[in-house]
Amino acid sequence: MPKDIDEALAGWDFRPGVVQARLVDAQDGRQVLQMRVDLGVLQMELEGRPDGQRPHGFLTYLDYLRDQAARARNSGQRFRMNAEQCQEADREFLQYYHRRICWLTLRLYERAIADADHTLAFMDFVNRYAPDEEYALAHEQYRGFVHFHRAQATAGLALERNDPETAIDELHHGIEQIRAFYEKHALLDRFEEDPMVRHLRQMQEQIREMHHIDATLQEQLAEAVAREDYERAAQLRDAIRRRRHHS
Repeated sequence: MPKDIDEALAGWDFRPGVVQARLVDAQDGRQVLQMRVDLGVLQMELEGRPDGQRPHGFLTYLDYLRDQAARARNSGQRFRMNAEQCQEADREFLQYYHRRICWLTLRLYERAIADADHTLAFMDFVNRYAPDEEYALAHEQYRGFVHFHRAQATAGLALERNDPETAIDELHHGIEQIRAFYEKHALLDRFEEDPMVRHLRQMQEQIREMHHIDATLQEQLAEAVAREDYERAAQLRDAIRRRRHHS
């Protein structure tokens, strides 16, 4: 068997600044995800960890660390991530980042959402059990970026399901998550200039124009509550429940 990757790269030239991803059938019949990088290709599994490993027998390294933290609590000890665990956590963060951006490129939105949720949960774990604030902040600084990806994925999924109102609401939720991140770190003065926020708002406006939506039911509800028009708010809540029931 050849050990070079010439065949995998044939006809698939690298393009700087562009996420290039594809699904490929492997020789054993399973499907794998490939991402073109400058000097070759990254190959990832579709389920579980992108590298296909089961760290210490667990589905992900996050699952392993959760088990270690639970064992420490049960024995009355305080759990803190050590240097080796931080290094392994970094590997898993990077793997899930690569796979998440590939899912977005391929418009496989449910998979992108799942990988974003894994990363956000891992960030929460690191915030609680990091050995020091520096390590926690090294990951926390990317939380808004993950919410940005997740908002794009949830909006894309809603549009696929022919539900533009939910797409607008999901983009709004993503914007508010980024706002919360800025507020938590006392950076709210930079929020309005954030390119991610601007992009999500542009997506909202494009959907509004395309589908002729001035205000979603959720937006109308928020306005009614702000005006203390509780009768109107109750009507809108009923309409939202009916829409969810039929979706």
